[in-house]
Amino acid sequence: MPEKTLIIAEKPSVATDLARVLGKVPKNGDFFENDEYVISSAVGHLVELIMPEEIDKTYKRWTLTDLPIVPKKFKLRPIDRTKAKFQELKKLIKREDVTTVVNACDAGREGELIFTYINELANGKKPVKRLWMSSMTPDAIRTAFANLREADEMQPLQDAARSRSEADWLIGINGTRGATVQFGRRGGTAATVGRVQTPTLSIVFQRELDIRNFVPRDYWRLVADFGIHSGEYQGYYQKPDFKKGDDEHDRADRLWEKEDAEKIFEAVTNGGDAEVTETKKRTKQIAPRLYDLTSLQREANSRYGFPAGMTLNIAQALYEKHKMTTYPRTSSRALPEDYGPTVRNTLSQLEGDYTPHAQKALDNDWVHTGNKRIFNNAQVTDHFAIIPTEVKPKKLQEKEEKIYDMIVRRFIAVFYPHAEFDVTTRMSVVAEHTFKTEGKVLAVPGWLDVYGKATHDKDTLAPLSPEDGEPAKAKVINVEMEEDQTRPPPRYTEATLLAAMEGAGKLVEDEELAEAMKETGLGTPATRASTIDHLIKEKYMLREGREIVPTTKAEGLMQFLKAFKIETLTSPALTGEWEHKLRDVEAGKMSRDQFMQGITEMTDDMIKKLNSPPPKQKSSIKSPTDDDFLMEDHRSWHSQDTIEVRGRSIPSLAVNKVIGNRKMTPEEVALLIEKREIGPLDGFMSRSGKAFSAMLKMVQKDNGSLRVELDFGENGEGDGDIDLTQYPVIAQAPDGTNVHETPNAYISEGKDKKGKPSFRMSRNMLGKTLSPDDIKKLLSDKKTDLIKGFRSNRTKRLFDAFLVLKDGGGIGFEFPPRAPKKKAAKKSAKNKTAKKAAEAETSE
Repeated sequence: MPEKTLIIAEKPSVATDLARVLGKVPKNGDFFENDEYVISSAVGHLVELIMPEEIDKTYKRWTLTDLPIVPKKFKLRPIDRTKAKFQELKKLIKREDVTTVVNACDAGREGELIFTYINELANGKKPVKRLWMSSMTPDAIRTAFANLREADEMQPLQDAARSRSEADWLIGINGTRGATVQFGRRGGTAATVGRVQTPTLSIVFQRELDIRNFVPRDYWRLVADFGIHSGEYQGYYQKPDFKKGDDEHDRADRLWEKEDAEKIFEAVTNGGDAEVTETKKRTKQIAPRLYDLTSLQREANSRYGFPAGMTLNIAQALYEKHKMTTYPRTSSRALPEDYGPTVRNTLSQLEGDYTPHAQKALDNDWVHTGNKRIFNNAQVTDHFAIIPTEVKPKKLQEKEEKIYDMIVRRFIAVFYPHAEFDVTTRMSVVAEHTFKTEGKVLAVPGWLDVYGKATHDKDTLAPLSPEDGEPAKAKVINVEMEEDQTRPPPRYTEATLLAAMEGAGKLVEDEELAEAMKETGLGTPATRASTIDHLIKEKYMLREGREIVPTTKAEGLMQFLKAFKIETLTSPALTGEWEHKLRDVEAGKMSRDQFMQGITEMTDDMIKKLNSPPPKQKSSIKSPTDDDFLMEDHRSWHSQDTIEVRGRSIPSLAVNKVIGNRKMTPEEVALLIEKREIGPLDGFMSRSGKAFSAMLKMVQKDNGSLRVELDFGENGEGDGDIDLTQYPVIAQAPDGTNVHETPNAYISEGKDKKGKPSFRMSRNMLGKTLSPDDIKKLLSDKKTDLIKGFRSNRTKRLFDAFLVLKDGGGIGFEFPPRAPKKKAAKKSAKNKTAKKAAEAETSE
């Protein structure tokens, strides 16, 4: 019986490619086989760690007393949906004629885990070798087969893969169970947490708090128009001896006191001509480094709005299906130092629009292996940067073309010289006050030539000329005072969130500093996209345009975790440190036992904090039950006095912080307790995700306690029971029937096909009470007057808008046009005279 080698790829398409490249290996049912090889594949993960209830049936019930759950040995099970595939591979591994097994799964930590779990659950005892590919071209595959790696060489990577999987299990299982029990099953769903996903959510939520708590500050800028012989130019006032300090909003051109701005305005307006000096210097801009996966995802999101997961899938297809680029799941932005010949060969093979640019790099001998920004073994780990292969371009889909074009142009541009700019800085001094003007023009395209940038751009700054005198003089034509406000930080996009994850919560734009911080980032390039997608799937975040926005569910979880001081799940920096330790395991610098011991201790600490009494603080709201202040914790406001119910003490009065997926404010709670009802309020959300309005009422339960209930009558549920004739008619609905003003809503007598009012408008919308005059205006003119002071449910910001009645009967917002920047003064008579003089001078 001939001895055979079993090759297990991660996906069927890769198995097909291997069978084709290794010679004539015909299909034999679900796998390929000849006298030398048996080639099959997984379909991603086939095996998983067993769940707690499979370890012990008592774990079916989630309790804090059972935590932490730390298995002595982590056991495996086949994933149900792919069980048949696992059984097929198990049979192949057990075949007597198979003497060696080759792991041909993706060359990375996750590929290592996929194969390791399959082989372990199949009880594989045969020698294992590793196929390590950075490219799927035929030559690269043959080279990889000629250099198979030994199992011992792969042990650190396998240790890291197992450790990552088990650490995620320990933190995820114990954290989710503990948080769900202590935080409560909100709406019947678990409070899912994770080692990487929850610190990532913490980054997004903290930015939302920064935006919500931001207090804008007024500032003023002075802008002046100056006239010289060759034309006009504009300059902005600069504070003398300005130095950047701790105030991130401070700028050289911002004045924080209106009086200061007005004094300077008066001085400059009446200050005569400006004395002008300028300096010119040439600056250089180096080409950006080659892409790793994260930088590719960031730029694709910024340029095209592609979600990170989409970019990963496209890059994977370019590598695996089209063979046109190298392995995408890389964290490296450099190439091996011996890769010079491959680079030159790849450049020589590029076709179409790329040919002249690539040929220029070759003709000028710009490919230098001594350039450590490009060729650097110390910055190449398992894989190098993403670059094109020598495979000729084929027909690609539009999105694939865009990603391929990004990769190819970056690959060519990195070898080009710097782009050079001529920068002019002009200072115009009037009455001892300085105004700054800058001009910038591309002088030498360098690497920008690859992107179609040329030097035909002209400097738009009017040049000084001998006619302006020595020293140069300029007429002050116009001076204006602009009023503006500081703005909160922007919400994260996927591009900026990926960067923040890479920097463990810090947005780092400098390439060299970002490279140094990679080792302590959250997750890996291969997992960051799926982390973002999972948080969106679990409804902790949502995409609004290109922005990433946390939900009410996220806010509740974050406040809960921070109240219990569970830094394990809320600190991006701490999680980043553990990611670094995981990489140390992968590099053989730290043992697997050491890493898992630390994770186990961290899990113990997390559960101890969850078992501690919930932190409470005294609020400023008084309870009618004992005339004392309500206590506030992560879940609710509740009275200090209690009543006995079924053998246990419960607060006499309690108001949950989140009701119907809507966060309550202290002001609303105080009013609810005082009036015993409040509303109707907007912003509630049903389990199905449908928004609704409702009244909140404080009711006395049968056990004597005071609790809050939703009253759905004002949301239309009980409109059919209302006798509209007892309420005044205020307007006519679009269907011609009368509209009545009821205590909770404006309701028409007419019905739609479903038997509901043809027009219905809650009296309260986003914190504003709508008056009968508003409804009259809406129905008669299809548009109200401007209503000020709506409060967004999502951002909690105030905004102004018109309500409009749409053709289909729906209600929408129309926003007023954005006001131009305020100008505190107009041109003075002297300014107009100066302008005429400058115009006359120019025309001579």
